[in-house]
Amino acid sequence: MRRNRLRCLKPHPPLASSAPGDLAIFLDLDGTLVPIAERPSAILIDDKLRHMLQLLHQRSGGALALISGRSIDDLDRHLKPLTLPAAGQHGLERRSASGRRTEVGSRESLGPAKQAIEALLQRHPDVLVEEKGLSLAVHYRNRPMLASWLHRSLRALVREHSRELTLQRGKRVLEVKLAGADKGEAIAAFLEEAPFRGRRAVFIGDDSTDEHGFAVVNAAHGLSVKVGAGTTVARYCLPDVAAVVDLLTAIAKGNS
Repeated sequence: MRRNRLRCLKPHPPLASSAPGDLAIFLDLDGTLVPIAERPSAILIDDKLRHMLQLLHQRSGGALALISGRSIDDLDRHLKPLTLPAAGQHGLERRSASGRRTEVGSRESLGPAKQAIEALLQRHPDVLVEEKGLSLAVHYRNRPMLASWLHRSLRALVREHSRELTLQRGKRVLEVKLAGADKGEAIAAFLEEAPFRGRRAVFIGDDSTDEHGFAVVNAAHGLSVKVGAGTTVARYCLPDVAAVVDLLTAIAKGNS
């Protein structure tokens, strides 16, 4: 994927003339709708954000989906009682607008990787290993000095199982995940289904894990938006989480 120099959204962005009912809206969670927390369980989704997402979901006719590295079950726990269409674990699992759930790959295939990672990190208990079902996230936010060693070690691990596994890089996290899906493929699948089909696609995300999604939205002549700094294939950017929430709130209320 060719990386673009970021172009920040202007006070009158391309979304200004679009009604929610014309859009297929895809949103990352961590770093996009809420700030990244020290631990995945520590994020806070307040009632104001939950209400905005519910309103946007209603006004878009249900064409709003979360596209996250978290599992769908974890998304549901944080958004409860709100339940949205979602792709979890970077596209390895998906819940359509009709509620149908699908998964890519077998959870048992992660067994050898889990054992190897546990052995690797015996001397580093402050490195958090998050088990998601179809992927294993190794969070080194508390030990950034281990980044190079972890990258080398996990790359070597994945090479040993290159048919089954792949390595996903994020912000101070490395994820060993089953091969066969990414966020872009998840967005493409949604765009083939009602109520997303035939609408202008919008994807907002913040991390390298979102780049496949940006590429798919670009190919569909949609609007790709990167949150924060960094090289990207996204065509527009927003500075931070607050700007994302402000923009989505304006769209939900019909005065974007």
